[in-house]
Amino acid sequence: MTVHFIGAGPGAADLLTLRGRDILANCPVCLYAGSIIPPDMLAFCPPNARLVDTAPLTLDQIEAEYVKAHEQGQDVARLHSGDLSLYSAVAEQTRRLDRLGIAWRMVPGVPAFAAAAATLGQELTVPGIAQSLVLTRVTGRASAMPERENLPAFAATGATLIIHLAIHALDKIVAQVMPFYGQDCPVAIVARATWADEVVLRGTLGTIEAEFAKNPIERTALVLVGPALGEKDFRESALYSTDYHRRFRGLDTAPQQ
Repeated sequence: MTVHFIGAGPGAADLLTLRGRDILANCPVCLYAGSIIPPDMLAFCPPNARLVDTAPLTLDQIEAEYVKAHEQGQDVARLHSGDLSLYSAVAEQTRRLDRLGIAWRMVPGVPAFAAAAATLGQELTVPGIAQSLVLTRVTGRASAMPERENLPAFAATGATLIIHLAIHALDKIVAQVMPFYGQDCPVAIVARATWADEVVLRGTLGTIEAEFAKNPIERTALVLVGPALGEKDFRESALYSTDYHRRFRGLDTAPQQ
């Protein structure tokens, strides 16, 4: 028996990976958070699968589901939104499974920030403008941020900021990063990327709060900040330059006659 933690992706059912879909189709038990996993993704489960919505459950109750499946010799598909490497609360579950001697594995998923970038039609690392991403959040009820991991410190790098689980603190985000990026710095808010009710707000650090006030969003949103979001006047990468020598292309790229 194995518990399969599966990154379900940002929302759209067809963004579940093929590996995740195939595992889901062969597990007689599926645990999922009904608040953030789309119902149509459960169509990949076997017809008689036992489906458990974990949204109202405590960690102890989720553990009890794993133990029950283990005793019955049934594999479990555990769906988590986005990718398991970010804010998934998987670590606390796998630690308990290790203590119980229950096998588990992880299947990656499409992360929410990648879906947001696709929705925006935006590369987040633009040559000469920004070559780094900071994936972060703010202190919330579930857990506090480490002291040295704070928005001003990250903003000082000039990187593209992708701030999760923080739409309720938009005013604080603007106040803390404005001194580093300036009021004209582009900002985008993407809520429920790839869902049918996806919402996108664009503006600058100077205008985004007014845009948000007209279109309030309660949760499941990313805040993206950085000059790469709006810069059009940038130099092209040398990657495809005719004088750029690399393994699969020599200096002489003239077509053969």
